[in-house]
Parts: sequence; structure tokens; C-alpha cells
Amino acid sequence: MRIVITGGFGFLGRQVAGALLTTRRLRGVPIDRLVLADRVVPSDPSVADPLVEVVQGDVADRLDEVFAQPVDVLIHLASAVSAECEADFDLGMSANVDTTRALLEAARAQSAAGGPTPRVLFSSSVAVYGSDPALPLPPVVSEATLPTPRSSYGIQKLVCEQLIADYTRRGFIDGRVARLMTVSVRPGKPNAAASGFLSGIIREPLAGLPATCPVRPDLRVALASPRRTVEGILRIAEVERGAGPGLLDGGVPVNLPALTVSVADMLTTLRRVAGDAVADLVTTAPDPGVEAIVGSWPADFDNARAAALGLEPDPDFASVMRQYLADHAAAVVAGASPRPERPGR
Repeated sequence: MRIVITGGFGFLGRQVAGALLTTRRLRGVPIDRLVLADRVVPSDPSVADPLVEVVQGDVADRLDEVFAQPVDVLIHLASAVSAECEADFDLGMSANVDTTRALLEAARAQSAAGGPTPRVLFSSSVAVYGSDPALPLPPVVSEATLPTPRSSYGIQKLVCEQLIADYTRRGFIDGRVARLMTVSVRPGKPNAAASGFLSGIIREPLAGLPATCPVRPDLRVALASPRRTVEGILRIAEVERGAGPGLLDGGVPVNLPALTVSVADMLTTLRRVAGDAVADLVTTAPDPGVEAIVGSWPADFDNARAAALGLEPDPDFASVMRQYLADHAAAVVAGASPRPERPGR
């Protein structure tokens, strides 16, 4: 089996690649080649793995390399993120819509030439939802809720979802879409995502650095830890089609499980787990642009469809934060180490 991951050296790309290199199988089938395609290829231990092949550059310009051998599974994670798409419309359309269509056409050509019909996993986003003045969101959102995005990023993700649905309907690919919740806590440096502060207000204080919260503390958001997100991506990539428990029924996107918390809950957890000195590094400075984007996304989800596939949300934000502390201990200053939980907490 030859698997391609676009955005293979981004945060989620590395996590997904790492999980596959650990099991060395997908759907019970051995992986013969894992292609990591990305614009930038940093020094990474995975490059030395004999299963790994690297394709460097804009993926739309490297399709001949990506499809030099038959692609059995394509996990498409490469994307321009929310705030940069809002700031630069052309960038978002090129990186998100045009690149996705180019990949789909290459996959279609492979199938038409008698090669395997690629299984394509597309990482979409909670940003496909928004509260339109003429059609407000219901209190709880499910896959049956009409997507009405309120950002260019959300529109671009929805366009790609619809393309994948039609390519699948016509038999060009076997497409499946995972709608990701905001992933928190992400390690590393801040990125250009409007939701990036949902990692920054935890990650930076734990590193002894100040952080700014650009939204009102009572804003409620839908989150998923990195581990649960990767688990969801791989589950939807590998699940077989059909009706019944544990099968992927139809071509409707799957909303990954959501943990609903308020920003205030996150900061309270930071204070409880890491202490006052750490939590006091966070200040609030409202940014209407950021709140307009993040505040348009729903916070409460019906997780039934994901649950039928064996996926569950994180139990609480304390578990998300402790996961970060365990996985990225080197990025946490000594004074921010977790404190013992008191009985009843």
C-alpha cells in the first residue's frame, strides 16, 4: 500500500505519519511506501525511515512525483489557515480550492488509466458552519445542519467537500471527509489560524511566556486534542463503506467529536493545574476580527455519527492539558509542572 500525506511535515501531518509508521499498516494492509509531501522539509527523524519518501514543493507543482507510482490512500492535510485566508483571498483559493482540485484530477486520471481508485481523506473544518442572519444555527449542530460559512476559509473547505462528494459519486475516487474541531493544545510556534490563541493561551504561559486572549472569556468553543484528532483522521480514512455500526454510511462528512468548553474554563484549568503565576501570564485584549471568525463557529455538537465509528471526545480540558504536559515536557518551564489534583477536583 502506498499512502500520500500532503502537509506531511505540518503538525498534524507529522502526527498522522508517526502513527502510521508505528503500526506500519492501514486497514490491516502493510504500508509499502509513505509519501510525505510538503513545501518545507525540516530535519525530522521520520525521513530516515525506509518506508518514507519525501516530495518537496507546492503539491500542485509536484503531482508527477506524488503519482509517480499508484496512490492507494491520499490523506490531504495541506491547507492555508483561517486568518490568512481572510487576509489574502487569492492565497486561500489557490492553496485550498485549486490545489485540492488538482489532486482530485490526478486521482481521477489514475483511476481512469486502470490504476487503483484512490481512497481520499480530506481534512475539513468546523468553519464550514456559521450563523447566517436568515438561518441561525440550532443549539446543537450535527451533520444534518446546513453549512453556512462566515469566512473565506470555511467557504473554501465547503467547496472542497462538495467536489469530493461529486468525484466519489461518479466513482473517480473513494472520498471521505473529516470535519476537524479546533485542535488544542498545539505545540510549537503560533500560526496564522484565527483559532491559534486557543493553543497559545495555554502553550505560551506553560513555557513562561505572556499570551493574549483576543476574545471574551465566556466564548464557548469546540475543541479536540491532537491525539483524538489523529485518531479520528485515521479512523475515517480506514473505515469501510456500508450501512450498520462501525461502517461509513453514505458520503456525508463526519464531524469529529467535540469537547465544548468556554475560554474561561480553559484559563481556570490552567490556573488549577499549573498555578497562579502561570495563569497570570494571560491577558485579555479583544480583537473583533478574531472573535468574528471564531465566534461564528458552533460550540455544541451531536457526536452520534462519530460515536458510531468508535470515536469519542476528550473527557474534559484538564485531560487535554495534561496530554500536552506529558507529550511536550521540554516546552514547559519548571514552575509550570502540573500540581497534584486535590480530592474532589
